[in-house]
Parts: sequence; structure tokens; C-alpha cells
Amino acid sequence: MAQFEYEDRLTIRTPEGVELNLTLAGVGSRFAAAVVDAIIETILLIAIIVFAVETNGFGAGGGWGAAIMIFLTFVVILGYDVAFEVLASGRTPGKRWNGLRVLLDGGQPIGFFASAIRNLLRLIDWLPFLYLVGVVSILVTGKNQRLGDLVAGSVVVRERRMRAPAPAIVAAGGSPAFSSSGWDVSAITPEEFAAVRRFLERRTEIASEARYELASTIEGRLRPKIAGAPDDLHGEPFLEQLVVAKSGRPYGAG
Repeated sequence: MAQFEYEDRLTIRTPEGVELNLTLAGVGSRFAAAVVDAIIETILLIAIIVFAVETNGFGAGGGWGAAIMIFLTFVVILGYDVAFEVLASGRTPGKRWNGLRVLLDGGQPIGFFASAIRNLLRLIDWLPFLYLVGVVSILVTGKNQRLGDLVAGSVVVRERRMRAPAPAIVAAGGSPAFSSSGWDVSAITPEEFAAVRRFLERRTEIASEARYELASTIEGRLRPKIAGAPDDLHGEPFLEQLVVAKSGRPYGAG
């Protein structure tokens, strides 16, 4: 019997004129990630309570100790997700374990403000019980977004397992042995060349998986137009050498 695979996908058209396809996470994988994160958060909260008891309210006494514990509880519940999403490229431990990542719906990494909004509104997504609002929102929206995602302009995507690039051969001078001196790039149009330069200039603003896929897509479109490019040079190094060949100067110079 034939097997069919159904995936929700998000297509983003980049400033380079390339369509980038990302696989959206569904309810099941997001729930599994949430369970892992909830276990970790529970362990942190238990540690706070035990420490508060052992130190008589963090050394501040009953009233102040309770206030400090409430504050720390709030920090864990809200700050846990925000901290990991901003500092760990959109991945909490639960999301990392399940191969998920939070991005802005334009493909950029999520920032503090957007992450704070999406996680603060998680309180509403839990209503009236068992995350019902969030689940319904994920099921009915076109980009599998819960309420917090809709307001923050974020999406949760599945990370593609990236193949590690083959190590480049390094010449005696310390630079890669690849050379673009023999490349024929005359078929590359000024518009295509400008698109490559735009991508290389803004690549640090793009999440790693989207960046990898975009570089591969651009390479796939331009490689057939180039003669003399080595078959074992791919992705961003390929595009960098294309710029060198087309501009006639080292990449990044001037």
C-alpha cells in the first residue's frame, strides 16, 4: 500500500527572490515539547521551594520569603521560555529534543519582545482547561499558530536535519584551497549577482536551518550557469567564491 505523508508547510519569499519552504510543527510535537519543558520547570520550582524552606524564606523571614518565592516562580514560568527562545535560537530544551524551533513568520530569529508576548499570552491559551484555546487555534490557523503566535507574529517549525559539510582542504597559507579563478560566471546576471550579495550580507539575521536551505536553493539555481566550479563546494562557501569570481576581488574586501 502506498504511504502518504502530510505536512503543513510555510512558504516565505525572501528579498533575494527565492521561495523558502519551512515545515510547520503540529499539535502532537508541540505538546511533546511542552511536556519536557514542563517537567524541567517543575523541577526548578521544587528546588526553589526546598531552598526557601531550608533557608527560612531565603533568609528574609516568612512574609518577604513568600514574596520572593512568588517572584521566582513567575520568573521560571515566564522567563524559562523567553530566555531559551532568545538565547538558544528559538529552542527550549523540549523543542530541541523534539526538533522544533520558534521563528518569526518571516523566517528571522525571534527577539525578546516577540518571545515575551507569545509566552505571556500562553496564559490565555491554557483556558478554559488543558490548553484548549491553544490547541483549537493551532488546528484552525493556516500557519499552526496559537494565540500567542498570532499576536507575536511567530511560528513553530520543524528543524531539518542538516548534513555536516565536508571539511575544506586548507592550503599552506591557512585559507581554503578552493579557488574561483577558473570559474566562468558570465551567464550570471547583475540581478542574480545582487541577490547573492544581499543574502551574504543579511545571512546572520536568518535562523540557521532557513539560512542553510536558502543558500542551497540559491546555489541550485545558479550552479548550472557556472562552468569550472568544483562539485564538492556547496552552500555559502560556493556563493562567496561566486562573488569573488564575479567581482574580481576577495570576498568582503572593499
